[in-house]
Parts: sequence; C-alpha cells; structure tokens
Amino acid sequence: MKYTFEDLPVWKTTRPCFRGHAGMRNQLKNAVVSISNNIAEGFERGTTQELLTFIYIARGSAG
Repeated sequence: MKYTFEDLPVWKTTRPCFRGHAGMRNQLKNAVVSISNNIAEGFERGTTQELLTFIYIARGSAG
C-alpha cells in the first residue's frame, strides 16, 4: 500500500486548524490592503491635515 502525506497523523491533526482560519487570513489580507491604501490616499490629498486623517483611518484598520 502506498502512503501519502495525507496518511500522516500530524497532517490529519493540523488540517482542520488550517481550514478554520481561512476567514481570518482573508480578513488580515484585507486589513493590510486597506492600511496601505489609506496612507497612499492621505498622502496624495496634499495637506498635512488630510494625511493625518487618513493615517488615523489606517490605524483603525489595524485594529
């Protein structure tokens, strides 16, 4: 009988953990994109006050 990695007890144990965190992984990715986009938008606005406003928004995305 041929064995695969899917037969390993450690793989069987950790696989449900990976599946359970897919939503968290997507949320983290979206937060990172939001943070960088807000900083870029604030910078492009041209005033210090608007930059600070968008930095505070970015900070909120960081949690």
